[in-house]
Amino acid sequence: MREQAATARPPAGADDAVDTDVCVIGAGPAGLALTLMLLRSGVRVTLVERSTAFHRDFHGEILQPGGQRILDELGVLAAATAHGAARLEGFQVRERERVLLDIDYGRLPAPYDHLLALPQPHLLRELLAACRRLPGLTLLEGHRIAALRQRRRYGPCTGAIVNGPDRKPVTVRARVVVGADGRFSKTRALAGIDAGRRESFAHDVVWFALDAPGRATGRVRVHRADGSALLVHDTHPDRLRIGWTLPHGAWRGVVRRGIEDVRRELAAALPPFADLIHDQITSLADLTLLDVFASHAAEWVRDGLVLLGDSAHTHGPIGAQGINLALQDAAALHPVLVSALSAGEPTAQRLAAYRDRRAPAAAAVHRMQVVQARMMFGGGGTAADFLRARAAALVTRTPIGAKITRRVAHGSDPAGVRTDLFTALPARQDA
Repeated sequence: MREQAATARPPAGADDAVDTDVCVIGAGPAGLALTLMLLRSGVRVTLVERSTAFHRDFHGEILQPGGQRILDELGVLAAATAHGAARLEGFQVRERERVLLDIDYGRLPAPYDHLLALPQPHLLRELLAACRRLPGLTLLEGHRIAALRQRRRYGPCTGAIVNGPDRKPVTVRARVVVGADGRFSKTRALAGIDAGRRESFAHDVVWFALDAPGRATGRVRVHRADGSALLVHDTHPDRLRIGWTLPHGAWRGVVRRGIEDVRRELAAALPPFADLIHDQITSLADLTLLDVFASHAAEWVRDGLVLLGDSAHTHGPIGAQGINLALQDAAALHPVLVSALSAGEPTAQRLAAYRDRRAPAAAAVHRMQVVQARMMFGGGGTAADFLRARAAALVTRTPIGAKITRRVAHGSDPAGVRTDLFTALPARQDA
């Protein structure tokens, strides 16, 4: 028989309320990973998630080695991978049949010597299952944040008001609120914090997926085409996920062209998968537009308030850095929160150690992605193409390439999990 720790629910009545130490808004990878770390450190957590059973679309699913390491240290990577994942040996940039850039992750030390395309529902369910086995969790599924609890605007945050599926408000009294609710964070907006959006990238991305049994490439590949590029990688089960880059604002023109013209262009750009495109892309509804931008919030911490992951900083899909950064943010924030709560001082001054550590890492990824975008998407004529080819050869064949690979794989601040702060044991599981 499996014994689970109890998960508290808000009491019935007109004045539903929950008392907790930390209220985490958003049950994505970062929010769940932080919740798990805090619960294991004996901290009470109320987790607020607007969806139920993870019924929402996920596009980012590639885990870099740095993110894999954190999940391994939390004990959930193997279980999540067992549900199905695709191992990717490296990253390539191709133009027609010519390989311009080949980054081999086999240069890295095992066991984190590969990329992993792991469907997010697999990961999120394992993280949540691990949280449920610990005391101190209150899970509010189907709830959305409506307001922050503050005596005055910009004053110390003492919790949040969240609305349930029936729109009935629940008051969450908390010592700290963590906004982990993504690139369009409602928590950040309610706090009046500017997102710091930057139009650093000249392209948006249109995503779609194809069933492709027996057609796995084992790589993340960028196929350069005239004026554009397509990112292709294997995913589970026996599928290809494809991102088609378009100039900012070009989507309306695509819609006007119609699906027949779009399908011909995609098939011409990806000859190895032309048959799959013709068979499976039947309407524009099969394509999903992602507005690509970078952001760096004006503030990451206030008294009783912290922004985490995409809520604090947003990046483009190049280099598969989003989940990696978010998980490392969680690992860096965990000891700072434990210390601040133990001291009874969850103030901006105490929480600033997290921002001071992670803001430079986020900025470094932004700079790297700008360079990567210029290299991958072309432009600049023959001289620029020559310089890109020389740079690609340098990365592929020299020790500099190995150093760059390590930096992309683990980041400039490879934060690990402070397991020495874990005090709570999961509920016993009996056969």
